[in-house]
Amino acid sequence: MPPSRSPLAGGFPIAALILGGTILGLMAGEPTIGFLVGLALGIAIALWVWWRDRRG
Repeated sequence: MPPSRSPLAGGFPIAALILGGTILGLMAGEPTIGFLVGLALGIAIALWVWWRDRRG
C-alpha cells in the first residue's frame, strides 16, 4: 500500500546553509568556520523536518 502523502525533503536546507555559511565565512575571512556552522544548522533543520514529517 503506497503512503498517503509524499515525504518532505530535508536536503535543501543542508545545501543552502552550507553554501550561505561558506560565502559569509569568506567575507569574514573564515570560510571553514562558515562551512561548519552552515553544515551544523543545515543538519539541525533537516533533522527537524524529518522529525516533523515522521510524526505525521
